[in-house]
Amino acid sequence: MSEPLHAHSALRLRLLLSALFVPLFLAGTVFFVAWAADTGSGDSPGRGMLVVIAVVCGALALLAAADLLVVIRRLRSERGTGPR
Repeated sequence: MSEPLHAHSALRLRLLLSALFVPLFLAGTVFFVAWAADTGSGDSPGRGMLVVIAVVCGALALLAAADLLVVIRRLRSERGTGPR
């Protein structure tokens, strides 16, 4: 068996990446929603595609925010300063 019994993820790196990508994906969501609202009927890309991209950005922002909360909770429990 070559795997460790208690594997640890790089929590500090996950914290950094989540903290970076939450505002980035939120900004992308706002940008694509605003672009979709300003799109006319004959414009390319179409309004539908821009809404899909905005929804994907919003979902990724929620995923990154959830990961951020999990990482913060794990870091606090490692230090013994939070609920377990």
